[in-house]
Amino acid sequence: MFLKGTKFQIKVWKHLRKIPKGQVRTYSQVANAIKKPKAVRAVANAIGKNPYAPKIPCHRVIRSDGSLGGYSGKGGIKTKRKLLKLEGILL
Repeated sequence: MFLKGTKFQIKVWKHLRKIPKGQVRTYSQVANAIKKPKAVRAVANAIGKNPYAPKIPCHRVIRSDGSLGGYSGKGGIKTKRKLLKLEGILL
């Protein structure tokens, strides 16, 4: 899959593809995983600009407090909750 975005966005989106089905990560965990621990807000912005949802599973990223955060894919938060539920994750 050819990804079109900034170098940083592509780095974030490639990491999202590594999150196993049925698991979630926090924005902070994603920032740490891409070796940019102070870039949590930038990670959230990159995820929010993901034009490849749900193929690139940004729905698997939640806030540190366990809340869903946002979802830029079609249907917004309602769709995010549905996708997570289909993967066995109830939040």
